[in-house]
Amino acid sequence: MTKTEPHKFSIAPMMEWTDRHCRFFHRTITERALLYTEMVTADAIIHGDTERLLGFSEAEHPVALQLGGSDPEKLQQATQIANEFGYDEINLNVGCPSDRVQNGSFGACLMREPELVRECMTAIGEVSEKPPTVKCRIGVDEMDDDEGLQNFVGIVKGSGVNTFIVHARKAWLQGLSPKQNREVPPLNYERVYKLKADHPELTIIINGGIETLEQASEHLAHTDGVMMGRAAYHTPYILERVDKRMFFEYNDKKSRFDIAEAMIPYIERELEKGTRLHQITRHMLGLFHGEPNARMYRRILSTEANKEGAGLEVYNAALDCMRHSQDQELAS
Repeated sequence: MTKTEPHKFSIAPMMEWTDRHCRFFHRTITERALLYTEMVTADAIIHGDTERLLGFSEAEHPVALQLGGSDPEKLQQATQIANEFGYDEINLNVGCPSDRVQNGSFGACLMREPELVRECMTAIGEVSEKPPTVKCRIGVDEMDDDEGLQNFVGIVKGSGVNTFIVHARKAWLQGLSPKQNREVPPLNYERVYKLKADHPELTIIINGGIETLEQASEHLAHTDGVMMGRAAYHTPYILERVDKRMFFEYNDKKSRFDIAEAMIPYIERELEKGTRLHQITRHMLGLFHGEPNARMYRRILSTEANKEGAGLEVYNAALDCMRHSQDQELAS
């Protein structure tokens, strides 16, 4: 990693959301948060378009790649390919409960197979240029006690892995959708705290239901770091305080307009490459969350940015809407 304490605050890997455009936007707001890709399967990396799947801007560092898979040889091959791109970390997904992931025999169902996860992490670690990590749940289905989590971690750490990112909910592999699995199983932060207390030699990152930096700070009294997911995505301006609150770096405060305007050169470059405006701005809908006229801003970007040929004029129109609202507020 380029800076110390990289795991102290991170933004979770989220399918369909944390693509390269989202990560560049988030990096515009915070210099220190560790960013994660969407989960990319080992098979996709081995057989697919690696530049499309793995390419990213140098500005995104520190950034981690999350892999999906359960075949040690394939995961090792995917890691070797990923090494060429210069990721700061390789992470294995042992927490996703979706049907597609279960059908591939990886994700959360691997919580039941700690010996296989150890083999996978050993294979990754043999070739990874950076220490690999695991993202898991506190349990799955009937495996819902402290002993199950302790057994999983105790076996997997035998691969040499010393960093575990733990979503503080168990997953129901049958009967709940991925969305319900993020909301229905109760949070059990105490189990994650105990895991850290019992394994002080490990780096334990807590994830799940964390919505504010105040909550994040409270968790840091018991764990080594915090991973925030949907709150960071839906209300991204919360990230503006991360560098100061989490890393004690006192940079100049950025306004929402500072962030929005800083994205313009990136948008221009991407439009020239053939990227559609909506592919970028869909991640920015929450930037003005809670501000007057934010609904109009979202409406313009949601309806107009997706149209064929939409360019920077659409983005500027959305910003002008917010500037006009701000001017009216100042004049009143």
